[in-house]
Amino acid sequence: MTFTYPLEIVQLLVAPSHAYFGRSADGPADVPTLFPESVEVVEGKGIRGDRFFGVRAHTEAAVSFLAIEAWEAATAAIGAPREGEHGAVSVARRNIVTRGLELDPLRGEDFAVDTGDGPVRFRGGRQAHPCAWMDRMVVDGTRKALIGRGGLRAGVLGSGVLRVGPGVVHSPVPLDAARAADSVRRAQPLGH
Repeated sequence: MTFTYPLEIVQLLVAPSHAYFGRSADGPADVPTLFPESVEVVEGKGIRGDRFFGVRAHTEAAVSFLAIEAWEAATAAIGAPREGEHGAVSVARRNIVTRGLELDPLRGEDFAVDTGDGPVRFRGGRQAHPCAWMDRMVVDGTRKALIGRGGLRAGVLGSGVLRVGPGVVHSPVPLDAARAADSVRRAQPLGH
């Protein structure tokens, strides 16, 4: 059985290099970060042009998802300021920011996202844990508030195009958009 739910992609992020890895003393790197209206997702590789594209060690986690509801709940809980388009949520450096999508049940599951150009297939992987940089980039306490809400890493099972805007998710398991902001803490990973 397949369940279909509406969702919205509110932001796509593509960065050809890392801003945070190995830079604790130097601060974040000043790297180009793009917020395109669409991305090409390539089977077994990730998002064309992104820092994880085709990196063998990351093929099962080449793409990262984040529910905007989770980000907003975490930052509101610590009193972080709200920012406009490509504001605070972009510092999380997740590739696909969604609205209306509960991510945790997709761990270990094959699912598809379609924003009008046909379904792009993914396999949900491990949680995307927030890094210590979140305290420095937002406010103290951001990392702790995001634990269990940092998103989902996924491998790419089928190529296609994703666009900012409305779409649908095809899921083998029931999802509840009202739970998109929930903090989920449990052992990793889920699997078949």
